[in-house]
Amino acid sequence: MRGRLLVAGVGNIFLADDAFGPEVIRALDRHPLPPEVRVRDFGIRGMDLAYALLDGYDTALLVDAAVRGQEPGTLSLVEPDLPDRATVGAPPEAHGMDPAKVLALAAHLGDEPLPRVLVLACEPELRAPADEDIAPGVSATVREAVGRAVAALHAMVPVLLADPAATPPLSRPDESPALSPPGCRTP
Repeated sequence: MRGRLLVAGVGNIFLADDAFGPEVIRALDRHPLPPEVRVRDFGIRGMDLAYALLDGYDTALLVDAAVRGQEPGTLSLVEPDLPDRATVGAPPEAHGMDPAKVLALAAHLGDEPLPRVLVLACEPELRAPADEDIAPGVSATVREAVGRAVAALHAMVPVLLADPAATPPLSRPDESPALSPPGCRTP
C-alpha cells in the first residue's frame, strides 16, 4: 500500500468544466496535502484509476465535475454505492472515465472489497457541445470553485486519515454551509 488515502482528479482537460478534477490536483501542487496522502491526476485514464483503487487504500476521494442539478460551482460530497465482485458480470468497458464503470471494473479485477469511495463533485457551468471534440478552459465559476475544493480537501483529509469511516465536513449530498466561506454559493 502506498498510502491510506488516495485523492484522484478525474476529467477531461479539453472539455470545458470537465477539467475541474485535474485543475484541483494542479492547485494542490501549490497547497499540498500531507505526505501520507497520494494525490494524482488520472484525467481520462479509467484503467489506471481502476488499478489504483486496488492498491489497498482505506479511502479514495475522487474529484470530478458532475451534473447534479445544483447552481454552477456548487460543491457536493457524494458516497456512491459500490459494486462488488459478485454483482459485476462480464468485465466492464475499460476505456474512458465514467466513474461508475471504473468502479465496476475495479470490483471485477480485485479480490478484496474496494476502498470507501467519496466523490467531491462540482456542478459545471460550461459543457462542450455534443458536436465539438474540444472546448478548452473552465468557466470563471468553476475556476473559483477550485480554490474552495482545495480548502475542502484540507478540511476533509485530516478527518479521513484519523478515521476512514468518518463523515468529513462536507456532508453528503449537499454542500456544507460550515465548509463554504461567506458569500459562496450554496444550494
